[in-house]
Amino acid sequence: MTRQLFSRPEWVPEKGHCLRRTGVHFDAVCVSGPVAEEAADALAGASGGEPGPVVRETREAGRLYFLLPPGTACARHWPPGAVRLGGRTGVGYIGVPALDGRTWPLSWRSAPTPRAPFVDPALLHTVLCEALPGPEGCR
Repeated sequence: MTRQLFSRPEWVPEKGHCLRRTGVHFDAVCVSGPVAEEAADALAGASGGEPGPVVRETREAGRLYFLLPPGTACARHWPPGAVRLGGRTGVGYIGVPALDGRTWPLSWRSAPTPRAPFVDPALLHTVLCEALPGPEGCR
């Protein structure tokens, strides 16, 4: 995969991978299972091909972490099956791979770009509410 050259965000390691605390550099929404890839595909289509950073964890089949701007995950009620990490609740650590080189067991489903340094929270919310409808619907 050819990536557009740009200044690497400070929270992305130069090589390998590292843990970053949610709520500091970014918030995250974690989705597992086949719906995770379907949601990532829908997000890529809805964003014109630049959905923002999405980390794939290969040891946990089908687990994706959608990285949002810090402080934005708590602003929405996410549907069942989407786990919010960051902000006032759900603090955790996310493994972040380097942009290139050996990063197993992590990889970029889509890397941050100058145009999309983060996933758009409103767009992700819309995509996940369609993919993971809850009994009460999304708000």
